[in-house]
Amino acid sequence: MSARDLSLRHLLALLAVHDEGSYRRAAAATGYSQAAITQQIAALENAVGAPVFDRHPGPRPVTLTQVGREVVEAARVLVARADLLDARVTEVREGRWGRLAIGTFQSVSATLLPVVLAQVRAEEPDVDISVVQSEDNVVLADSVASGALDVCFLVGPFKDDRLSIREVCRDPFVAIEAADKPARDVLPIAELAGLPLIGHQDCVCHDMVELGFRTAGITATYVFRSNDNSAVQAMVRAGIGTAVMPLLAIDSHDPLVRVIPLQPPLPQRRILIAVPRTRAAPTAQRFVQRAVMAGKDLPTVRRPPATSAVRAR
Repeated sequence: MSARDLSLRHLLALLAVHDEGSYRRAAAATGYSQAAITQQIAALENAVGAPVFDRHPGPRPVTLTQVGREVVEAARVLVARADLLDARVTEVREGRWGRLAIGTFQSVSATLLPVVLAQVRAEEPDVDISVVQSEDNVVLADSVASGALDVCFLVGPFKDDRLSIREVCRDPFVAIEAADKPARDVLPIAELAGLPLIGHQDCVCHDMVELGFRTAGITATYVFRSNDNSAVQAMVRAGIGTAVMPLLAIDSHDPLVRVIPLQPPLPQRRILIAVPRTRAAPTAQRFVQRAVMAGKDLPTVRRPPATSAVRAR
């Protein structure tokens, strides 16, 4: 045998005998029988090939040999590491420590994600957080399914049998125009056919807007395209054209643009959150719960009364 054959039971027995000064008191302290403690020490000495205690006749406490002192020093380190492992595993299991790799996209990164991460930092300061951004649902979903990410936001509708998916909120599509244009309660969707439009390039939101336009019989005329939400809003601000965007993608504090509900509205996009179906980390599960709660507090666009819509037409 060698030291590699030792277990923590051997080391704990050694420390108990050393700390208590006798086999009898070590047995009482650990809850084992004195015979069991004796067997553990004998096995340890067999493994290291030398006695670890000098036995004295009578009531005198046992003392360590030189080999015993080396083993005790190593044992304290190993037992402390085992205790640390227990604590870490408990924290990971309860979602108070560990990795949290998040996949997200622009509009969520600017609105919902900061709110949720602030809660994580306040309540779980030892969680190691990283964030990856992509506008591609498939890329985000594949990353969660493979384990590269623990959780991700998605634009719905979206299905993937590998994932457990929950809805966070509904996000309406609205129009934005430069604030110096005449104010109106709603923008009839039919009017978009005659306006210069600022739009996104190929992405989920672009596809949803285009589907809505086709359903309404509209052919859009784009004068500028970008998947950078701030660039789209900057072009609107400058008066280059009108944009149709999800509400969460808009900087609602910008005084130089005006947010206008569409009439009739386009189908809302769904903000979803996903974790692996069978092995979601506790940190990710708690993140999902926080995101769903935060989604209930997100702003929504005010829908005008029907009479206002009639006047606008």
